[in-house]
Amino acid sequence: MPDSGQISALRAWHEGFSSRDAVERFLPGVRSAGESARGVIGRIRRQIAAFARVRHRDDLAALFEGPAKHSAAAARRVVAAVEALRTTALPRPLIGDDVERWLPPRTIEPLHAAGIRTLADLTVRVPRRRRWWSAIAGLGVAHARQIEAFFAAHPDLTERARALVVLPAPSDVSPWERIVVPEEVDGSRGLHRAPRESCALRASNDYEAVQAWLSMHEAPATQRAYRKEAERLILWAIVERGCALSSLATEDAVAYRTFLRHPSPRGRWVGPPRPRTAPDWRPFSGALSARSTAYALSVLNALFRWLIEQRYMLANPFAGLKVRGTKAAVLDAGRAFTESEWNLVRTLADGLEWSYGWEAPAAQRLRFILDFGYGTGLRASELVGAKLGRIELDPHGDHWLRVVGKGSKAGKVSLPPIAREALDRYLAQRGLPVTPAKWASSTRLLGNIPAAVGEADEAGGITTGRLWALTKRFFATAAGELQEVHPALAEKLRRATPHWMRHTHATHALERGVELTTVRDNLRHSSVSTTSIYLHTDDRRRAEQMRRGFSGAKDAR
Repeated sequence: MPDSGQISALRAWHEGFSSRDAVERFLPGVRSAGESARGVIGRIRRQIAAFARVRHRDDLAALFEGPAKHSAAAARRVVAAVEALRTTALPRPLIGDDVERWLPPRTIEPLHAAGIRTLADLTVRVPRRRRWWSAIAGLGVAHARQIEAFFAAHPDLTERARALVVLPAPSDVSPWERIVVPEEVDGSRGLHRAPRESCALRASNDYEAVQAWLSMHEAPATQRAYRKEAERLILWAIVERGCALSSLATEDAVAYRTFLRHPSPRGRWVGPPRPRTAPDWRPFSGALSARSTAYALSVLNALFRWLIEQRYMLANPFAGLKVRGTKAAVLDAGRAFTESEWNLVRTLADGLEWSYGWEAPAAQRLRFILDFGYGTGLRASELVGAKLGRIELDPHGDHWLRVVGKGSKAGKVSLPPIAREALDRYLAQRGLPVTPAKWASSTRLLGNIPAAVGEADEAGGITTGRLWALTKRFFATAAGELQEVHPALAEKLRRATPHWMRHTHATHALERGVELTTVRDNLRHSSVSTTSIYLHTDDRRRAEQMRRGFSGAKDAR
């Protein structure tokens, strides 16, 4: 709890004193360099609110959050709340309590996404080993340390949980890296296998052949996406059809198309997103849309075409298979922010520490993601893979970033002032040198947050999944803040992904007069027609111009 001087300053402020007068009178000399009196008052309020939240007195915490009232009555309520909190004992956690009752709010979403709802779930399903948090997407080191500190303060929870919670029985479907295929359905005697002597692969079964196909793709994101589709099919073929991948017929492919739209039985195939090491992992989180089904079939079509080219198989059961309800992919103009929308979103990002309780390193990293992604138009996978050693300075003094993009294509991206300034600022915040001559070439542009204050930033970077989770978390926060005043933008933010920054980059560049071919080259599109989808025309402006051009019958004559 704050000391008596801090409480007196807060009470005086509620009674009508200015923040400066209240701080100077009751807290002389306590302000740190650059800290305002209003910041001191805000810090005291947040401290009391946190004290109340820990004791599950949300009613009292609400008095110190949000807009404050200034009157004698308000001051009395504050003093009474402080006195009540002084005598409130810490509650004791129970094994069946929900995790949100005890753990920091920023840990709840990744825990729920991993299927962890109660303290019992957490103590049993999270392995007690070094870096256990890496199996929970979006959790991170700092939040894992907070959870460990909680259990260290309540050691009896672990034993009680192990006595109460029973793990689910292993599923008959397993991830690709743990699949054990019975010999009778492993494809070594597949019905559509080509003659062994003509095959260009050393693979003796379907699993090895598919693994060879996956190894052809160097980009990790591509490998993961293709592995998922191959994994689903080979599991379905074995479990549901009782045959090898290389024995599937066209009728089987048609049945698999139906299965993708409605995976069943759901208990075997469908479940919430879980780590691939978890016993309740499932291949699907739900039924696939028509577009996702079409994508899955296109990947499998490419797999079988490659197997035929390698003379491993004789036929492609997925050839010509179509999906109803799919349309040609076009850019939704709503997937880019307007200038005013982007400025508003960026302004909200500036207040993450003060208004929304983000830790400073996390807020700084999020702002770098926004500014650098907006300034360069990089894909998420390109941003997480970018390293300082890939930045170059040309003879004209312009900065460039060399990247390996979609389809493992190498290219370079211009670093305009907004991106270069964002990088310099972020490097300084991480305690890294800003001068290129002092850079470590292996340091990633997007860093990990140190586990403890004073530790050096980790050069290993973060994953694409982590980048998506961070950005989605911010967009959700911004949507909640704007719901009342700007519901349309709030709805866009709930749908937004990191890729929207690429759309916004291209749209704003073209609106500001950047040549279409320049934007094409920076986005590394193979065709101008692809880039031209970012040439949005404002409907209102178009209607107004057409009205002026065709204003009436008299003008037509």
